[in-house]
Amino acid sequence: MAAGDDFPLTGGVSLGTQATTVHGFSIKEATIDDLQLAFEHNQLTSRQLVQFYLSEISRLNPFLKAVIEVNPDALDLADKADYERKTKAPSATLSKLHGIPILVKDNIATKDKLNTTSGSYALVGSVVPCDAGVVTKLRNAGAIILGKASLSEWSNWRSNCAPSGWSARGGLGRNPYNIEVTPSGSSSGSAISVAANLAVVALGTETDGSILSPSSFNSVVGMKPTVGLTSRAGVVPISSRQDSVGPICRTVSDAAYVLDVIAGIDINDIATTEALRYIPDGGYAQFLKLDGLKGKRLGILKKFYDLNDTFLTQTFEQHVNTLRKGGAVVVDNLKMAHEVNCRASGEHALSFEFKVSLNRYLNDLVDSPVRSLADVIAFNKKNLKLEKIDEYGQELFEASEKTNGIGEKEQKLLSKLATLSRDGFEKFMTDNRLDALVTYSSSASSILAIGGFPGIVVPAGYHDTENYPFGICFGGLKGSEPTLIEVAYAFEKATKIRKPPLLDQLISSNTTPTAPDQVESATSTIAAATERLGLAAQEHPQGSLLQETGQI
Repeated sequence: MAAGDDFPLTGGVSLGTQATTVHGFSIKEATIDDLQLAFEHNQLTSRQLVQFYLSEISRLNPFLKAVIEVNPDALDLADKADYERKTKAPSATLSKLHGIPILVKDNIATKDKLNTTSGSYALVGSVVPCDAGVVTKLRNAGAIILGKASLSEWSNWRSNCAPSGWSARGGLGRNPYNIEVTPSGSSSGSAISVAANLAVVALGTETDGSILSPSSFNSVVGMKPTVGLTSRAGVVPISSRQDSVGPICRTVSDAAYVLDVIAGIDINDIATTEALRYIPDGGYAQFLKLDGLKGKRLGILKKFYDLNDTFLTQTFEQHVNTLRKGGAVVVDNLKMAHEVNCRASGEHALSFEFKVSLNRYLNDLVDSPVRSLADVIAFNKKNLKLEKIDEYGQELFEASEKTNGIGEKEQKLLSKLATLSRDGFEKFMTDNRLDALVTYSSSASSILAIGGFPGIVVPAGYHDTENYPFGICFGGLKGSEPTLIEVAYAFEKATKIRKPPLLDQLISSNTTPTAPDQVESATSTIAAATERLGLAAQEHPQGSLLQETGQI
């Protein structure tokens, strides 16, 4: 479904005016609870909600580059949800996500008319065997897959030179609060979309910082669950040891509702069997408590105060006082063993894990123009302009391709990472009897990454002179999501910091066309899967995508 199509609302409300209110109900910034109440009171239908988001995507996405494709069946799915709601038995209870439109990151497989490409033209037209495990759970809950969110191509594992939020298919995503500031990544489109009200909620993925960081930079709530708590089956991988799928939302409560649906066992991901013991009876929404800070021991590393910015330092001192006023015991100026070794050691391991994991994923596809990392590298070399190889390169791909699986040397490194995590973060948390670690933004993402630990980012402020949002992160040991939700929810309710971006003002003040190296083209990047190859040919008239790849 191409951008610019007109989607008239029922009841005579035209989306051409970007109406945000239906029968007295305001859609922008609405939470899942708000929407379900509006459904119940017949103020809103799922069709009207989907129409609103399709219109907003059509209007704003040419500027924000947050969505790669919209689902051409989204309105039909909305009609189905409305019918189910109308005809359900009085005693029947529908899921919190029933009838709610959700964007999923473009590395999460959907067995429908949408592509799953990780932002790369190399995977356009590939056929996945089935929905990703988390998508199956969303559909079973009645959620509507609205489309695919943009991302840093290949989840930022192709090159260190490409800007965060850029992919060949999606172009360069823009921060809706300040286009001069990075949206961060790799789940950039998911965070931008939720912040800019292009969707109610979205799914992102994280290997190291890819949910926490863009959530911080786009003033939304992002939760990276314990590895294995949510299935990674059907997700274009980097590392089975670190990859995690989680919600990106505007509120902690919405994140808890999404986690309730997507957490759980999946026979296609053995890690979910091991993590099943962490899921509490009664789910995660029960931990949305206003007094969630009471009695919690929260640790702050000494470097937390070394932000080298007066405004940030003062802001976080205020937040520490808020945590204390809420009843938390804050233990500050702490030090952690092995803290500085986490990222470098982890990235080296990802290099060989990526090749093994990606080759397995590509080999499992029903149909695909590429079947290995080597094929993807070759595709990129044949399509230099399409994939901007001269500008951004693919050195991470090439380094991964030079690895030779997981042998004795690689096992030693993995053992070292396990030791760093055990003697570092785990010992730190245990020795100090902490419920959570508190850090600025995603600064602790590598610490959480190498051990598969969870974290949640909540909006914490907007810089006074640099004009960008930032968040506060609460991280914990495996299975500590209930505690993290309690702490994050109580902090969110005590501070109420999030505010929506002033998009109309931002767009009107930035009408100058962007440089060619920043955005793929002026043509909208949203298209139904059946239109994608034709659009690629229009954008790159030297030859069609299939001709360039030698498929015809």
